[in-house]
Amino acid sequence: MTEAAERFFESLPARAPDVLGGLTDGTLQIDLGTDHQTEHWLVRMRPGSVQVSRERGPADAIWYSSAALFDRLISGEAQSVAAVLRNESTFSGNVVLFLAFRRFFPNPPGTRDPRETARRTAGRSV
Repeated sequence: MTEAAERFFESLPARAPDVLGGLTDGTLQIDLGTDHQTEHWLVRMRPGSVQVSRERGPADAIWYSSAALFDRLISGEAQSVAAVLRNESTFSGNVVLFLAFRRFFPNPPGTRDPRETARRTAGRSV
């Protein structure tokens, strides 16, 4: 496990109030593979809160990714949904949990919010 991934998981409880809302409620098991080893993370998500542990357990969904891909996800260099669609990672179970968890990943470098761009453009034409 990389140090960046460790820091990422440690940061989740503090970031949860800003990231999670709505109906998010369930447990996501994240399996990160390196060579012939798999590290497990259990992420219990509720509206506004997250509990993280380093164990396997009953989960509503399981997401498998290589540790290398996960490092690219936490740096914004890759996108989780695109990785699943390209079969670079796999997912089973409650898809809402996966979609909620991906909100913890940063946007790609250089990404701009289209709403902010439109506001700036509208402000110039007034």
